[in-house]
This record gives sequence, C-alpha cells and structure tokens, in this order.
Amino acid sequence: MTLPATMKAMVLTGHGGLEKLEWREDVPVPRPDAGEVLIRVGASSVNNTDVNTRTGWYSKSVRGDTNSAAAEGYGGVSDADGAWSGALNFPRIQGADCCGRIVSVGEGVDRARIGERVLVRPMHRPGGGEPDTLVTFGSERDGAFAEYTTVGSEHALRIESALSDVELASFPCAFSTAEGMIQRANLANERVLITGASGGVGSAAVQLAKRRGAHVTAVTTPAKMEALEALGAETMIDRNDPFPQSAFHVVLDLVGGPRWPGLLDSLVPGGRYVTSGAIAGPIVELDLRTLYLKDLTLIGSTRQAPSVFSDLVSYIEAGDIRPVVAERYRLRELRVAQEAFLAKSHMGKIGIEVCE
Repeated sequence: MTLPATMKAMVLTGHGGLEKLEWREDVPVPRPDAGEVLIRVGASSVNNTDVNTRTGWYSKSVRGDTNSAAAEGYGGVSDADGAWSGALNFPRIQGADCCGRIVSVGEGVDRARIGERVLVRPMHRPGGGEPDTLVTFGSERDGAFAEYTTVGSEHALRIESALSDVELASFPCAFSTAEGMIQRANLANERVLITGASGGVGSAAVQLAKRRGAHVTAVTTPAKMEALEALGAETMIDRNDPFPQSAFHVVLDLVGGPRWPGLLDSLVPGGRYVTSGAIAGPIVELDLRTLYLKDLTLIGSTRQAPSVFSDLVSYIEAGDIRPVVAERYRLRELRVAQEAFLAKSHMGKIGIEVCE
C-alpha cells in the first residue's frame, strides 16, 4: 500500500472552547518508529476525557463540574496542569478510542501484522518509563481523530469481530475504564451501585458488573431507565432521589459532586468505593467518621494492568458485552458531535467515522 504524505485530522490547538478544534487536511502522515505500527483509523468515539482535556478541566484551578464550561472553556487555565498528567504539548490530535487496520510497521515488528484489524489500548506505560508513568492515547501522544495514527505494536490488539468499526471503537476507553474499576474493587456476586449509568463508562460498567454476577443498581434519569434495564441493571434510582443506607458492597462512581457523602452512607460496613470521574464536581465533603467507623475502602482508578484490555478484547470476541452507540458523526463534524455529547440526552457512546 502506498501511503499518502498528508492526511485529514481534527487538531486541538490549545485549552479552551470548541474553537480550539481545527479541521486540517495537510497534517503529515506519521511514520512508525521502531516497535510501532501505523494504523489507518476506521472509527473513534467521543469521551469525557476529550472534553476535559480540551477545556483544561484537570487543572487544580478548576473546581466546578465538567459540563458548565465545556463548550466555551474555563479561561485562564494554566498549560502547566491543564491535562490529567500535567502539561500537554500542542498541537495535539485527540481520540482515545481507535479501531482500524495496520498498514505499516516499524523496525522490529513482524510484517505479517500488516492488514490486521486492531483495537488500541488507550492507557499504557511507555517502554523504559518509570513504573507509575502513564501515556493516554490521544493525550500524551496523538490519537485517533485523524486518518492515520501510530502506537506501540503491543498496544494494538488484534480483534476478530463482525461488529462495525464504529461499534468496536465504542469499547476501548469507556469499557477499559469500567473494567479497571471493577477489577480494582474485585467485584463479585455482590450488590453494586453505579452512578452516571447512562454514560459511556457507566453503561459499560452495568454490562461488565452484570457479567460478573453482581446485582446492579443504576443511578440515572427516568427516560433512560428502560434502556439500562435492557443492559442488565435490576434496580434504578432517580439521580435526584436519596441513596439507600448501607445497601451496597461496592459503589462505582463517575459523578462526585455535592451528593458524594450519600454514596459512602450507602455502603455496607467494609464496603468499597471506586472513582474514575467527577462530572458533577471534583471537590467533595468527607466525614472521616463515616470512613473509619464503617471500615470503608476508597479507591481511585486510572492506571490499568495490561491484562485489563486484553480481557476486554476477549469479552468482545465472546459476545459477552455489546456496543451501545447512540449517534454517529463524521470526523469533520467533531465539534457538532461534542455539542451532542454535552447535551447528555444520549445513551452510551457517540461514534466518530474517520476514514470515509
């Protein structure tokens, strides 16, 4: 295959509003370094982390929810800590989700891999990096909001599936985040509460928790309860209603915000709370008496063992989980897709068709 010299891409030029996403058709096609593969991207999807990185929400100077300034940006955010890992180099091609095919390989990679259909592991430790160093595809390195992208060969996992590229691209970021939370909590046949259950990670957590035999209670709006029941949730709680007291072994929280203390109250003694998001706000009130008198365990979940993603690929191939794609947009329509994402009227993921 003869590779073009340039490609189309949506480029993030800095922290701020939607205007920071610029459509370009003259971006150089990357070449794979030693140990890397070049992927022709078929599809990606929209994630909270795309919006949060664009706006600089990860900065310690931001104390509000993720949605209040998601279209216009927060303003005055320091480039030094605007991304989740600190400073981000611009311009940057975002897109944490990637389904595509390998079209070229770097030195040391078996050429037999060319033609493989792959999913990209969104989070990984770079080769030679410190044990706690983490690279997020589409943040610390360019991602899938472009026609071509590169990644370490070991992070492009072969996938055998009849699902479309858009359907497969709905899995990597959201489902690996949810599976990472579940594995950190060591969830078994227990009662689990999932907040933000209609979102990408939340709806993934419903399926993955049900797969482990857990009794799932989902926090959502009335309009989305039936759809979540179809995914495996047995009990629903309106997001404005109080949480039951001492009812759950595990809480998987993606929301945070002012109702956070009630989540700890909802845990049984010895319960486990896991968070991987704070869409309603990162600053919460903790009563230490609740923590120690109930012998609770609080867990933050970002880093994942490599096995989390390979496990996920096996679940997809076995048909244990299914994609939930609400809408589809072309890559050049990414601004509109993010506006639809921010409206929060959808269920699951918003897909992005990259190669036309």
